[in-house]
Amino acid sequence: MPSSSPIRSLRPAFWVAVILGSVSLLTALASGNWLMYRIAYTLLLIIGISYAWMRLSLQGLRVEIDRHTDRVQEGDEIMEDLTVRNGGNWPKLWVEVEDPTELPSHQARVVLSLAARQRRVRRFATRCERRGVYSIGPVLVRTGDPFGLFRAEQRFGTRDQLLVYPRPLELTTFEVPPANLPGDGRFRRRTHYVTPNTSGVRDYQVGDSFNRIHWSSTARLGELMVKLFELDPASDIWIALDLQESSHAGEGAESTEEIGVRIAASIARLFLVGQRSVGYMAYGQRFDVVEPDRGQQQLTRILESLARARAVGEVPISDVLYEEGRHFGRHTTLIAITASTDEEWVTSLQSLAQRGVKVAAVYLEPETFGSARSSLLVFDAVTASDLPAYYVRQGDDLIIALSQTGQAASADRPGARGERQ
Repeated sequence: MPSSSPIRSLRPAFWVAVILGSVSLLTALASGNWLMYRIAYTLLLIIGISYAWMRLSLQGLRVEIDRHTDRVQEGDEIMEDLTVRNGGNWPKLWVEVEDPTELPSHQARVVLSLAARQRRVRRFATRCERRGVYSIGPVLVRTGDPFGLFRAEQRFGTRDQLLVYPRPLELTTFEVPPANLPGDGRFRRRTHYVTPNTSGVRDYQVGDSFNRIHWSSTARLGELMVKLFELDPASDIWIALDLQESSHAGEGAESTEEIGVRIAASIARLFLVGQRSVGYMAYGQRFDVVEPDRGQQQLTRILESLARARAVGEVPISDVLYEEGRHFGRHTTLIAITASTDEEWVTSLQSLAQRGVKVAAVYLEPETFGSARSSLLVFDAVTASDLPAYYVRQGDDLIIALSQTGQAASADRPGARGERQ
């Protein structure tokens, strides 16, 4: 169904026809020349026919678009089936149909001719090459008369959102310091996943699986009760991504922003596949936090946050770590991803380490991404603190770069330390 009323407008050719017709009519009245009368009458007739044609051009027209999905990963294609129906008895000489969107490389646009009662179907495929959130639709239909005097347009459908997730890499090796588990090796935290550890029962709620019903409690209390579970003994992994605008360098797919997002997605996937509990935090347009959890749904939640991530924040990652330090305890491992040349973030990680939090860093070397800022102080601070760190330069193979930690990884690159100094 149409989502808006038709909008009809006049084209420049209309005003040319009006001017010529007026001049012809005035000349005919002044001179009595029969030719001028005929020109004036002809132009008036053309204007009338064109207006009637334009009025009929959208009548009975129906446009539908079937977008097969609204969530894809980088590199995948979205498929769209566009159906245009002429339900009237008047032919459509030309109909221009476009599905407007912010998605790069999207070219869902076609010009059709439709006979009476005819239906045309077109399929479009667009490769999503950049993660992000894009608006798409509603479908815009333009048409007009054969003489180009009038233009009519109408929108069909609604504006939707397309979410393009970053594509995680399949890391082979990425080591972080193991966290200390408290007391008896278990920290109590409720989870909706089934684990070997039962912590209690609660009332049955619509949607609960029947295999979670605790039958002995149900029989004793006379109403359905389901089991509560707690997580297995394993530490939380927190990923903190720096989205401060002034910290980043480079443009496009090879910017520190995009590389940082890709690294965060890859680390999250690695630990979640390994049945670890992973959380995520970043401060861009707003503070975004995904509390630690496990499973495929948690990976989807983190990828959704990363798809929306933009390096437009004003808060340094050091402040984020100081302020949100309450999230981290002795059973936590924190991985900070940053390209900041302010060594204060190293100090904030040291402060957390002194409290028993296990910390590591992935540092994107900003000079290699075109930044004029020097990272020498950061390298010195990391060396002095003996902080486990991975170093990533523009153009690196991330799988290799994230398998080599510490100063050795940086020194492995030809002339690396010499170049910095």
